[in-house]
Formats: sequence, structure tokens, C-alpha cells
Amino acid sequence: MFGPRRGRRLRGPFRPILRDGLTTLGFEVGEPVILPDDARLIAAAVLAAVADGARVVLTTGGTGVGPRDVTVEATRPLLAYEIPGIAEAVRAAGLAKTPLSSLSRGVAGVIGSEDRRAFVFNAPGSRGGARDALGVLGPILTHIVDQLDGADHDMGRPPSR
Repeated sequence: MFGPRRGRRLRGPFRPILRDGLTTLGFEVGEPVILPDDARLIAAAVLAAVADGARVVLTTGGTGVGPRDVTVEATRPLLAYEIPGIAEAVRAAGLAKTPLSSLSRGVAGVIGSEDRRAFVFNAPGSRGGARDALGVLGPILTHIVDQLDGADHDMGRPPSR
């Protein structure tokens, strides 16, 4: 998990929300990496996480319309393909609570090659955005990882190997 830092110590409540949610889903969660708003550094950290074996990489923050919101620009070129419905669903979940959700430009997609692929999602940097992301990702995240491994599409069936 990655979050932007705007020249101050990041104490955002979204990190425990995402960490605890992913742990509850059965994922092993590494230590968060906190980076400045630098697209080059963010891209390098995402690539390093995938190279280290991460199957799911969540970024937090940097998805808005501000001049330092560069997470999307760092992520999009790394993706082999996008999964737009996931980002749209997270925005829609947020819109039920606040119109500010429509300002999130986060993307979801798959990064990597045939032998090492991972799902990447840019979550909003707010507590509500993190909850919305978990609400959408929770029921499908394990299935996404299974699909990366070539599993069948039936969510009730075990992965095909």
C-alpha cells in the first residue's frame, strides 16, 4: 500500500482501514510505503512491490484534481490493461455519500507479465474513500487474484490449475 506525503507526516486513518480490511480477507499485508507526490517514485514503488511478489497493490491518495495528485499518472502507464468497472464502482459507492467522490480519478488494472501479474488499484486518500474501496473490492478481490492465475469465471468454483 502506498500513500502520498505532502511535506508532512502522513497520519491518515485510511491506512489501518485498508490494512485491516485486507487482513480480514486473508491477505498478507506488508508495511505501507509512504512517498512524496512524485510520479517516478510512485511508479518505481509499485513495480518493486510486484517484483517482490505482491499480487495486490493498493495506492491511497493522489487521485484528485490537485496539481500534486499524480498517482494515476504514475500507475496508468504500468498497466497491461485497465479494469474500469472497479474504479467506477468505488466512485459510485462514494457518490451515495458525497459528491466529492466524483473527483477521484483512480484506476484499476493488471500489471506484469504472464509469469508475474498483480492487480493494482488507486484508492482515494480519505477514510470514506478507503471504506468505499474495501466495500467494492472485498467481495471480488480473491476472485481477481484467482483470475490472474487462470481460474474459471464461476466465483463458486475453485481455481483451475
